[in-house]
Amino acid sequence: MNETVLFVFRLAVLALAVGPLVYYLLALYCTLEYFWNLRGLPPRDDSFAPPVSILKPVRGVDPGAYENFASYCRLNYPQYELVFAMADPHDAVIPVIEKLQRDFPARAIRFVTDVPRVGENNKVNSLCRLVKEARYDLLVMTDSDVRVESDYLREVVAPFADKTVGAVTSFYRCAGGGTLAADLDLLGMCMDSVPSALVARRLEGKVQFAFGWTMATTKERLAEIGGWEAMANHHSDDFELGNRIAGKGYRVELMRQPVSMNFPKEQFDEFFQHELRWSIGLRNVRPAGYAGMIFTHGLPWVILAAMLAAVSGWTMLAASYLLAYLILRVGLAYAAGVWGLRDYKIAAKLWLAPVRDAVSAAVWFAGFFTDRIRWRGLEYRVRNRLLEPLRDTRTDRLAGPEHDARGVK
Repeated sequence: MNETVLFVFRLAVLALAVGPLVYYLLALYCTLEYFWNLRGLPPRDDSFAPPVSILKPVRGVDPGAYENFASYCRLNYPQYELVFAMADPHDAVIPVIEKLQRDFPARAIRFVTDVPRVGENNKVNSLCRLVKEARYDLLVMTDSDVRVESDYLREVVAPFADKTVGAVTSFYRCAGGGTLAADLDLLGMCMDSVPSALVARRLEGKVQFAFGWTMATTKERLAEIGGWEAMANHHSDDFELGNRIAGKGYRVELMRQPVSMNFPKEQFDEFFQHELRWSIGLRNVRPAGYAGMIFTHGLPWVILAAMLAAVSGWTMLAASYLLAYLILRVGLAYAAGVWGLRDYKIAAKLWLAPVRDAVSAAVWFAGFFTDRIRWRGLEYRVRNRLLEPLRDTRTDRLAGPEHDARGVK
């Protein structure tokens, strides 16, 4: 009887371990299909070029901050403005922006520091203020560590010529980095973010999310979902924006070209903490989907299946599981990163794919046992998609109305 139970258990594990491999096949198909179709699209139509407000909430100075910001001042676009917001009137990023104003006098660059406290999400507080400050209807919001090419606004704006489009977002390539943790971080885009986004797009028939490295919409569409004010207590503000706009029946489009994310030379504990923060956020916005990810983390399943197969004397089967895992994971990372995003640095990092998967599985598991995060130096608890501060974050806001709109042109 015990032998029978053990045999059935082994067969069950071997069967379940096929699940992640099937998911990887689906992800590979969705990735190849998307980027193949992307290459077959007609040339971009640049005739639609309304004025744009680029809005950047900032806090502190990121590595390469000046070059990140300067890339927005070199855009090949007829009319746009660049507006920053920070809650602290003495923020160290202010001299960087003032240098930007001096170096690019022809550009409309300004910043505000009077950021009212609307909710617990300080980034969204800044976005609420920025939308009020924006002169134009079309809003492009990006994180402070994003660097762009000269045709960036052309890429963002083009889909809005179709009135059914309510938002535009993007993938990213890696810039900077240089540590093992940064290498593992950059692999996350091509091994997890791109494939999972494209699988969701295929299965759900549309994109129902946005990524913080580019979130574009109009004031009208934003007002329809209650403005940023309706999301001021939410952790995953980018997901909320895309999900709510899609929920109104509008399309969320992916840009044809990715932006560049300027990675810091982070250490492993920093990398683990922000991965855990994203996992906790995902568990809150899609709890069932988060639990279901147990069947997308292939490395633990494959190792367990290979061990059980080897113990049972099925050596070739054990080797087949390991080989299938390596081919599919490395192939998917190459297809999404090198072939799809044309991030050629990834090719030299593919040997780290199993390490990245091991960390991702550990982060996913840890995400079930904590709801505490640290975000830009502040500590929160995430519950039911909402942020709860673990200390009074109002002490971090030093702004007053006398600091409004310095540098207005």
